Amino acid sequence: MREIATDVGPGRGLVVLGSGSIPLAEDAHVAELVAVAGSGAPRALTNNRYSSDVVAIGDAAILARVPDLASDNALPRWLESEAGVSVAELPDRARLGLDIDSPLDLELLRRDRRCPPALAKLAKSMAHRLERAAQAFGELAVIAGDPKRELVVAGRLSAAALRELEERTACRVRALVEERGLRASTAGQRPPASALGLLLDRDGPGEIGMLVARLADGAIIDTRVLLAHRLGADEAGWPSPEDRYASDLLLADRVRDPWLQQLTLHAWAHAVPIALGGHSLVGPGLGLALGIPA
Repeated sequence: MREIATDVGPGRGLVVLGSGSIPLAEDAHVAELVAVAGSGAPRALTNNRYSSDVVAIGDAAILARVPDLASDNALPRWLESEAGVSVAELPDRARLGLDIDSPLDLELLRRDRRCPPALAKLAKSMAHRLERAAQAFGELAVIAGDPKRELVVAGRLSAAALRELEERTACRVRALVEERGLRASTAGQRPPASALGLLLDRDGPGEIGMLVARLADGAIIDTRVLLAHRLGADEAGWPSPEDRYASDLLLADRVRDPWLQQLTLHAWAHAVPIALGGHSLVGPGLGLALGIPA
């Protein structure tokens, strides 16, 4: 970004956009981002100041002194706290927070009635890979609509996601909110830890189905929190992205890491439905997974 800021020239801005970000953005959202980038003013616009996927910056020269950041998530906060830039947020944070970080996100996007046709076509072409995850979502949607049943949701849930569950599902919900801000953590913070992770440390990943069945009729689990609990916040020490993506799709035979393979196998094979995934699943894609789209 420092190099690009130099090339842009004085009085001009730019839009920093992560690959696969904001696929559900409409023309009005794009127009607002471009307007800020073209303003030449010390202002910025993002979809989420705490978990940013896109940032429009009115004066790119500000980025000439941006420090090395772990990810784009931290950029709006640096702009506001260190560079003195006024940072605003686009409306409809939940919709714009759903991006494509993994193949599972295509299945979530496909369930949105506003999914771009090209992405819906891509998801359809991958139906044979997405089948198990889609089946789990269907079974969990039935649970969500039944006041006699209970659902576990574990991971980086936001207050907005919890409110959506409370207002738009009929079932009882047991929520474990853990490691919010995991990817935006800084040096000196307490290392990641998970209550569910502690149970798996004790009983082993093969007991995930039994643990969920003891608590509820099904579960949606943020496995990135479990990996951070076991291996630390640095993703370089985690199982490969291919392993994580295969686990999200409940394809245990494609997971090489033994611990994650066992977790995936027993999540899929157990009698209660369990969906595994990352931020999108327990965040902006939660309603889509449970059949309660906006």
